[in-house]
Amino acid sequence: MFESLTGRLEGIFKKLTGRGGLTEQLVGETLEEIRVALLEADVSLDVVKSFTEGLSARLVGQAQKSGLTGAQQVIAEVYQEMVHILGDHRATIALASKPPTIIFMMGLQGSGKTTTAAKLALHFKGQNRRVLLVASDLARLAAIDQLKVLGEQIGVPVLLPPDGTTRPSDLYPLVKRRVIEGMYEVVIVDTAGRLTVDSALMGELKELRRLYSPKECLLVVDAMQGQEAVGVAKTFDAEIGVDGVVFTKLDGDTRGGAVLSIRQVLKKPIKFVGMGEKLDRLEAFFPDRMASRIIGMGDIQTLLEKAKNVVSQDEAEALARKMGKNKMDLDDFLQQIQSMKKIGSIDDLMGMIPGAASLKAKIDMGVMEAELKRVEAMIFSMTKKERANPDLIDGNRRKRIAQGSGTSVQQVNQLLRQFDQARRMMKTALKTKGSRSLRSMFPF
Repeated sequence: MFESLTGRLEGIFKKLTGRGGLTEQLVGETLEEIRVALLEADVSLDVVKSFTEGLSARLVGQAQKSGLTGAQQVIAEVYQEMVHILGDHRATIALASKPPTIIFMMGLQGSGKTTTAAKLALHFKGQNRRVLLVASDLARLAAIDQLKVLGEQIGVPVLLPPDGTTRPSDLYPLVKRRVIEGMYEVVIVDTAGRLTVDSALMGELKELRRLYSPKECLLVVDAMQGQEAVGVAKTFDAEIGVDGVVFTKLDGDTRGGAVLSIRQVLKKPIKFVGMGEKLDRLEAFFPDRMASRIIGMGDIQTLLEKAKNVVSQDEAEALARKMGKNKMDLDDFLQQIQSMKKIGSIDDLMGMIPGAASLKAKIDMGVMEAELKRVEAMIFSMTKKERANPDLIDGNRRKRIAQGSGTSVQQVNQLLRQFDQARRMMKTALKTKGSRSLRSMFPF
């Protein structure tokens, strides 16, 4: 995510290292480099101008802050301006004071609108709310079947149009009756999409908005569309009204132009981002966390939240005690790998670790994912006693494990060496004490 822009910004920050205090000339050169980096990331020209002007006001003529180098002060101010451009604060879905809360999902075909409707339904289901999905995209029959399948996967009911339904507005009386009967708290309407914005689509959406009076109209945008997405968003907002934006395919967007542009152009908040095809890969949008990722500082808060959802406090403390006594075994090692996979892909994890984003371009993520699968296969090929006591694994056992996992003896040897190194490193880390200063929070 945003690897291209993040790499450019990290390069700019690194060049500032060792150049002393902030002079007007240095600030000017840095602002120009940042301006070019943003334009190459396909950020709107107006947004680039606003960003650099805001950053200039923060840096030019300002006294250098105590405890920070010039490079670190630039990073801190770029971060603050990035947060401002992205929206300053987390924006949530506005729930109706009296149920149901009706939410429109709008967007062009191919934006991921239907899948996002299901992801949002799962999000509200996780909050123990009664949710109903409405298949109102009659322009694409495959969308109706798709929503039906997705609803079954997440256990959320889907109201399907009866045979012969030709107008989305004809569904409204059925929705009203179904909501009353089912006492639904949240109704998510998957509205029609088009390959391009046209008057027929806008007219249909206006009629639906008049009938339903939705609490939220969410525009689903493909993050990889760049500036084209900004034009589409402006049209939807002018014609229908947009209350918030949901970006899809953010995990595949290396530039970030659409994300950085739309909030500033529309003055409407980004509420969620899709980080993959799986239905649980919808994340709340936090401007400060996203800004931190973009400048290469990672997102430790989101990483910790994801980890807490996967590993309980008791499990973490029990493992820490075993590590401290150097008693971690291969079952624990396997559990850590599986927990990590539940948190996200290696690509996701590296994006959340400070300073690791720049390494992503140098690493073949596919190779690393394949290696984790091999490690799992090797551990699964061991007996319970072997997992609990790796010292039992002699030459003959290694041959058996290699045959059972489709790997080589050399790969089994490598796994055991890596496990031993990891065990010793974790024990040492747990014994190491000390705090990190403000200076050490920066990667350069």
